[in-house]
Amino acid sequence: MNHKPPLATVTGLTVEVDGQVLVDRVSFAIRPGTVTALVGPSGSGKTTTGLALLGEYPACARVTGEVTVDRARTGYIPQHPAAVLNPARRAGTLLHDMARQQVRDLPRARRRGAAAERVTDALTEAQLDDGDALLRRYPHQLSGGQQQRAVLAQALLLGARIVVADEPTTGQDALTKRRIVDELAAVARRGIAVLLLSHDLDVVRELADEVLVMRGGRVVEQGPAHVVLGAPAHPWAGELLAEPRTEPYADPARTGDEVLTVTDMTARHRSGGARVPVLRVDRLTLRGGECLAVVGRSGSGKTTLARCLAGLHRDHTGEIRLDGTTLPRSLRARGREQLAAVQYVFQDARAAFDEHRPVLDQVARTAVRLRGAGHEEATAQARRALAGLGLDESHARRLPARLSGGELQRAALARALLARPRVLVCDEITSGLDPTARRSLLDLLAALLRGNDGLSVVLITHDLDTAAPANRIAVLDGGRIIEEGPAGQILTAPEHPFTVSLLGASTRWGAAVRP
Repeated sequence: MNHKPPLATVTGLTVEVDGQVLVDRVSFAIRPGTVTALVGPSGSGKTTTGLALLGEYPACARVTGEVTVDRARTGYIPQHPAAVLNPARRAGTLLHDMARQQVRDLPRARRRGAAAERVTDALTEAQLDDGDALLRRYPHQLSGGQQQRAVLAQALLLGARIVVADEPTTGQDALTKRRIVDELAAVARRGIAVLLLSHDLDVVRELADEVLVMRGGRVVEQGPAHVVLGAPAHPWAGELLAEPRTEPYADPARTGDEVLTVTDMTARHRSGGARVPVLRVDRLTLRGGECLAVVGRSGSGKTTLARCLAGLHRDHTGEIRLDGTTLPRSLRARGREQLAAVQYVFQDARAAFDEHRPVLDQVARTAVRLRGAGHEEATAQARRALAGLGLDESHARRLPARLSGGELQRAALARALLARPRVLVCDEITSGLDPTARRSLLDLLAALLRGNDGLSVVLITHDLDTAAPANRIAVLDGGRIIEEGPAGQILTAPEHPFTVSLLGASTRWGAAVRP
């Protein structure tokens, strides 16, 4: 038990906007060297509560309660760190500016060296390798993990005693996630308090000393991590903390012939005027009725492969064949039947919808455009498809902004299914969803696979738990498929060293490969 005086105290915090309660009478304390985790679904009030420590609230918010904290020594790592990095300035410029402000009282001859030493120390504490090279780069030249550590270095350079980390592992592969866990653990060991806002339960289990489970702005359960995570008392906490799906998405006995075949593919991206190879696939197949999961770290080529299959990335050589017929590389060159046959569900469902049109109208448009259905018929089909995925009429008539992330991802699935595809390419569709919404969406995907003869799924994911129920798993690294086979074999008896390291970084799957 940590008996040190708290660095921050939140008492009865309530935040209301236009009569809607975002946070409802939340109370907790944060002590030095501890990790306090706020967990809960999207919209539960985690981020609003975390930002309260920085004195930031939504516009026109009515705030009651008390937040006692030294805001000048509170750092914030946002879910999307690029948003707080100046794209026009090199990563090291701001760090050096901050350090120079801190050494102004030193003799002029010593200032440069002292500022450089402070920057180096901050980079080391943030576990940024090759810091000198990184300092010369612009934010867009850094990976997501490097951007995150650059923001952490800024907070440490300012002498932060509290770090608020908002969904730091969302969308990250197991290796990157492991590094983030190590970084935050190292921060806590230095006596800095960490407020972790997350729905990644594996990370919470490893890091948290205390856990608050939030729902609808309220804390429904609170206590030591081992108590809340090991034996939750509140029914909602138990539902949120339930184990991930293990039952196979598709029935192996119903797997048919090859539907999609990729051979001799080389995909390129443009970089500085040159066309750089980023993906090479000698051969990859997808059979009717099966689910193929494609896993790998960020930048390994997963999304490029998915976009090539859907005709969204045309700069590639080789062949993609559907039922033995070569598909044109470009979406625009594909006929209506070919467009309908291979449907793509984007990672960011919100960006894939027109914010000014009701969801029902946008889903219905698929049947009009790809199958020639009339307006009334298409609307009726869209209504049935949305209802089948758990979105009733009241939800269907809403604008996209009024649906949660999980609800909008269901709408994206309904829109793709209205084309009656042979192949559904799902690109990180569970990324950013809380465990309950993730399980619900994957259960729906399994029901679709088992209930639609001939439907096959390519499931792009960084999450090994999401990949585990697939029929087969292909592992990508450095733009190449380094290993591919039945899911059980890949997860329990991997052969390639990278696959071993990927599994070894996972809390759940690492035991199978650790000596």
